[in-house]
Amino acid sequence: MSRRGFAAAALAALATTTTGSAPRPAPGTGTGAGTAGGPGRGGAATGEMRGMWVATVTNRDWPSRPALSAERQRAELLAHLDAAVRARLNTVMLQVRPTADALWPSPHEPWSQYLTGTQGADPGWDPLGTAVAEAHARGLHLHAWFNPYRVALHTDPARLAASHPARRNPGWVIPYGGKLYYDPGLPEVRAFVREAMLDAVRRYPVDGVHFDDYFYPYPVAGQTFDDDAAYDRYGAAFPDRAAWRRDNVDRLVHETAEAIRSIRPGTRFGISPFGVWRNADVDPRGSATRAGVQSYDDLHADTRKWARENWIDYICPQLYWNIGFAAADYAKLLPWWADVVRGSGMRLYAGEALYKAGDPAQPAAWQDPAELSRHLTLAKRYPEARGHVFFAAREVTADPAGAMARVVADHYGRPAGPPS
Repeated sequence: MSRRGFAAAALAALATTTTGSAPRPAPGTGTGAGTAGGPGRGGAATGEMRGMWVATVTNRDWPSRPALSAERQRAELLAHLDAAVRARLNTVMLQVRPTADALWPSPHEPWSQYLTGTQGADPGWDPLGTAVAEAHARGLHLHAWFNPYRVALHTDPARLAASHPARRNPGWVIPYGGKLYYDPGLPEVRAFVREAMLDAVRRYPVDGVHFDDYFYPYPVAGQTFDDDAAYDRYGAAFPDRAAWRRDNVDRLVHETAEAIRSIRPGTRFGISPFGVWRNADVDPRGSATRAGVQSYDDLHADTRKWARENWIDYICPQLYWNIGFAAADYAKLLPWWADVVRGSGMRLYAGEALYKAGDPAQPAAWQDPAELSRHLTLAKRYPEARGHVFFAAREVTADPAGAMARVVADHYGRPAGPPS
């Protein structure tokens, strides 16, 4: 299951599944429509983020399938970059470490199976190096997107490449929910995954380092993430296991941020967490939501803390719900996140669910190709919201529902400059 598959499961767990929608402005109306510097054809705000994710896990976006020739893989990658330019975007988040493997010649981890179909097999070219060069040639920024702890979408270590660190260090790995994960509670694991990711920062002039929402795994009913050994060894100073787990994630984030600034100053570090930190009925500082998953409690990711304390350069919460969705309303979550970053140096970008547009399985609001455009119109009311990132490249390129074209027509009237 892809990362957005987990998000879909989280939506299914929302305490309320109301699909009602708030009143919507007519096309072309609303705050700032058609004005210079607003969302109309006058152009982008200075330093605005216009991004898209390119997911490689399970060949979601790219390559379209494993075992394509190097020439075909390269052509497909360049087609996605060209689509980003046509959509007047300025940034691409390319997933280069989807399952503790690599889309560059890493000395630490094997080549990704999503390139050749066989983990560890050399694809005959350097996808990350090519992506950086070709993105820059098109005026795009390239953020290298890493998943820190996911090892495999199965639980059999014997299926990993013989050289895989998880096979050489079986004590590092925990099976859970049909998958394998590195144990975030082990200092040696944190040191290893940090070094494995930073190898790409040393080798390539990437413009950013990007994490998604996976830290501790999404909860699976009836199963326990068995980190007892690590907790017994390292958790004595904490009031409970949850606090210890949050500290483990805090350490990874803080130490990675410091290392990036040391290795390649100016490279930005951003995280795209699940869109709900905590519900207000659990914590008065939380959002007016009724989400069945909360990043603080379930993923042990204190995303609000990272934003308020400026540990990272930008935060891009996955706000994958429509305006008016009762259990997690985009129109309530965006201002909540704006309030979180207000007065800090943090850049706030909204993660947008382009993949939902036109999907008949989604609520009625997503059948209207203007839903995402309304998100951008709403965001103009909040100066803290400095841009949007769209999931994902396949939909940006094909745009089956016309939702991306509507965003471009309503908001991206001029080519984008680089994000600030």
